[in-house]
Amino acid sequence: MIRPELRIWLSRWSEALVAAAVTLAGLWLILRGGWFFALVGALVVLVGAALLIGAWRRLPFRRQVRAQGVVEIDEGAIRYYGATVLGGEVALRDLTEIRLLRLKGRGYWWLRSSSQEALLVPVDAAGADGLAHAFTALPGLDMGALSAALEHVAEQSDAVRTVWRRPD
Repeated sequence: MIRPELRIWLSRWSEALVAAAVTLAGLWLILRGGWFFALVGALVVLVGAALLIGAWRRLPFRRQVRAQGVVEIDEGAIRYYGATVLGGEVALRDLTEIRLLRLKGRGYWWLRSSSQEALLVPVDAAGADGLAHAFTALPGLDMGALSAALEHVAEQSDAVRTVWRRPD
């Protein structure tokens, strides 16, 4: 019933659209009149604006699934189950470095643990959008810089960019 292009667009932008709707609902409450509705509306606008900022920063993580394999984030661990390549697991507490790679026209997360093991995860694998939530738990991570790097990974030829290192 919904055209495929529109369904893809809506699935990518759904979180931002809901946050914008919450913000607009808060504005509507402010305009209802009276100090009570203005106060409640202002709180709703603040919540909606915070949700909108978070949705905007996670937007580059929401991609159409094009790579094989599945990413799972469970109990503080990032797991990648590869279909034709090796998968693996890295605990968030053991993570020491995150790099964003572009190899042969595809983007990958390169996750290195404290035991010097590395896990290569395609940025467009199923479940890879959940990495945005997992990465927020890392100390000193700048989500804005991470999102900007992820947006520009498609524009570069084969390249490597370090986006986070654990502070000493």
